[in-house]
Amino acid sequence: MTINAMGGGAKYKGTQMREKQLSEMIEKKVTEAKQVCEGDETSDECKVAWDEVEKVSQAKADLRLRLEVEKKDPLEFFCLENPKTEECKVYDD
Repeated sequence: MTINAMGGGAKYKGTQMREKQLSEMIEKKVTEAKQVCEGDETSDECKVAWDEVEKVSQAKADLRLRLEVEKKDPLEFFCLENPKTEECKVYDD
């Protein structure tokens, strides 16, 4: 079961949901960071809040990168992480 997302390529429904959750989390973290930094933009709390925004943004970027890799063949990506599994063995004829 795949669906087309705005990015163009086919994605599994769970992947699309994860991408949406990360986008919503980024928006929430940005709002929180702005509130925390209202009084003092140089405070440690403000720095931590923006670090959280960066971490969630990086998680979304990592997801997008992984989706680009997976466009080829899902088995290829699986075999990169699990080369010794039965599905990934290569036999010489």
